[in-house]
Amino acid sequence: MGISVLLLFILIGIFFGSEGVVGVPFSDYALAESLSSIGLAIIIFYGGFGTNWNYAKPHLSQGVLLSSLGTVMTAGLLAVAGHFLLGLSWTEAFILGAVISSTDAASVFNILRTHRLNLKNGLAPLLEVESGSNDPFAFTLIIIGISLLSGNASSSVVVSTTISQILFGLIFGALMGFFAWFVLKRISFGEDGLDSLFILAISLLSYTLPTFFNGNGFIAVYLAGIIIGNSPIGNKIELVHFFDGLTQLSQIIIFFLFGLLVFPSRLPFTLLNALIIFLVLTLVIRPLMAIILLKSFKRSFREIVFLSAAGLRGASSLVFAVFVVSLLSKNATPLSFDLYHTVFWIVVFSSLIQGSMIPFAAKKLDLIDNRESVMKSFNDYTAESDYDLLEMTIAKDSHYDGLPIKDANFPNNALAVALERDAQNIIPTGSTIMQANDKLILSGTFSLTSPDSIGLIEYPLKGKHPWINHKLADLSLSPQAIVVMIRRNGTLLVPDGKTKLYVDDTLIINGEIPSDPQSVVQPWY
Repeated sequence: MGISVLLLFILIGIFFGSEGVVGVPFSDYALAESLSSIGLAIIIFYGGFGTNWNYAKPHLSQGVLLSSLGTVMTAGLLAVAGHFLLGLSWTEAFILGAVISSTDAASVFNILRTHRLNLKNGLAPLLEVESGSNDPFAFTLIIIGISLLSGNASSSVVVSTTISQILFGLIFGALMGFFAWFVLKRISFGEDGLDSLFILAISLLSYTLPTFFNGNGFIAVYLAGIIIGNSPIGNKIELVHFFDGLTQLSQIIIFFLFGLLVFPSRLPFTLLNALIIFLVLTLVIRPLMAIILLKSFKRSFREIVFLSAAGLRGASSLVFAVFVVSLLSKNATPLSFDLYHTVFWIVVFSSLIQGSMIPFAAKKLDLIDNRESVMKSFNDYTAESDYDLLEMTIAKDSHYDGLPIKDANFPNNALAVALERDAQNIIPTGSTIMQANDKLILSGTFSLTSPDSIGLIEYPLKGKHPWINHKLADLSLSPQAIVVMIRRNGTLLVPDGKTKLYVDDTLIINGEIPSDPQSVVQPWY
């Protein structure tokens, strides 16, 4: 039906909650905030870890503009709507706007993956960058709003809070990201799965450490995820799948907790206000923000409409609402309106209406390009390609020379789909006898990283890497290292000594990567 299955877990939570059928008394916002914040940190980390930075980089400026200035604009305009339409005070309206100002990364990622929305003009990576990086800005606005509500905020406090949130978030994110990369590059974990637990620990540390310095843990954990996910480390695909499952589990736990916190008797009293804010946000504020910020990038009207429809609200907004209610209850500073149930309705509307409409809108607006693959924007793209074609030439006196195809033991149970002999194409059958110099096309699964025992490493050449514009023969690599393949512009090349290396090539290496790349380049003389 195109509806997020996570709504089912909210209903299960309501079923078990205080006013549900089971009637478990639960209104502990502090406990829910602690658990859901950890879950959100894992979700945001996976947002960075799973994003293919090379694919997203051309759209980075637009994505960051939407996630930073766009989030601030959204919160500000929502504050105006909340004040004049709902009668809230300016501070309370600002807090409401800040809580729902960010789009939900997990929901966006899930829709793009599930429906395989191969969008035109980089819309997919643009949405991924925006949704993956705007939670930290929303959280900073929430901290400012709470300070304003408590009367402890001056202009200097607001400025210092903003600077410390961003600065220490960036510092700790970079430190933890590069530390993890340094460790994974030099240490081989003895047991399967230990590297996943190590990365999980790194993600949680990235989230918690900045808070001791008034830094933003969400910025840190997202940046650490980007650095680790886009580093040349082994076992990356398995790590992506581990965090994909962990993220799904985190969302299930979060939405179940949110269901437990829902009191159905309060929902009718917040329905109208939530519907007003949702409609204003979706039909006015989001499109206006997109037009203003993306006008200089010459985005078409159709693209603006789609980006407006794709501004999903989800787990992050509910986590922030629980955080605000929990913190204000501790400080004995109650709000004049029911923030949690209002945000709950907005998230439900967004999931039911926007979530189900995004695939339909993409098709109706003619924004689908099946020549592209949305999976390229994720770091496990290589694993998503189920079948590849492999060309092999039968060498004279080889094992295959003179052997019927039915008796050949091709790798990975590959199927012979074509055979070229003396410039003639032959459709092979089981009884076809292979001969020397035949070119045989095999179809099957040829995963580059599946043989874990080999330990193949992806090594990208970026920027001013010293190997760029050199031939492989110019590199004095260790006898314990060999370049197996080169991924270039979406294709795989089998290299030889004459193969020249270019920017954005990804080398598939079996063996040890030199710690100093410059040291292995032979001088031209």
